[in-house]
Parts: sequence; C-alpha cells; structure tokens
Amino acid sequence: MDLGSIIGFIIVGAIVGVIARFLVPGPDPMGWVGTILLGIVGSFVGGFLLNLLSGSATISPAGWIGSIVGAIIVLLIWRQMGGRRAAT
Repeated sequence: MDLGSIIGFIIVGAIVGVIARFLVPGPDPMGWVGTILLGIVGSFVGGFLLNLLSGSATISPAGWIGSIVGAIIVLLIWRQMGGRRAAT
C-alpha cells in the first residue's frame, strides 16, 4: 500500500464519517480521528455486507453508498455499546 492509497483512505474515511454522523445525529464526541476511523471501518463493513449479498465473503472497501451504510451501521453499534466508557 503506497502513500497515495493511505491518503485516499483518510480522505474518503473523513467524508464518509462526516456524512454518517450527519445522517444519524446525536451526541458522538469522537473528534476528527474517530470520524475518519468511523468512515474507514464503515467502508470495510459496507464492502463485506455487499460481498455477502453477492455471494462471496471477502473483506474489501465498498463504494460511496455502501461505505455510508456501513458507517451508519458501525455508528449505531457504537452507540448501543455505550461508546467509550470510563473504567471505574
């Protein structure tokens, strides 16, 4: 993986993460790094789900819509798990 691919993942992750957080409003104090990671993980979740529907179970990045759907799924799961909890 070259530097251009890494920068591309970061840019796409940021855009997808922002769109997902806009479509699912609520208190998500995760900052820019968390938003970028949300978009990147969402892209792979969306790609995995699309590949499951097409018959192969491989993990790969999805297109824009699949990435946004995957990021929304990851965001909703994150909220159900309670986000980051402080250890007491």
